Amino acid sequence: MKGIKVIKEHDRVVLTADWPAYYLQIGDIGTVVMIHQAGKAYEVEFFTVDGKTSDVFTIEAGQLRYFAGD
Repeated sequence: MKGIKVIKEHDRVVLTADWPAYYLQIGDIGTVVMIHQAGKAYEVEFFTVDGKTSDVFTIEAGQLRYFAGD
């Protein structure tokens, strides 16, 4: 399917759902560190503004998308 990017390890992704319990919002950007069940879920690392790891979460595929920005 044209226009669909397959998410791989080390790709940047953007949240498409809020995670208020963890202070994450739609639009927050993280990096994929592991892929679960052929892309059904992803282990995503989020960072603070100064580049330190904030946390790592397992996020279902429907709650994120590939981030193509710079």
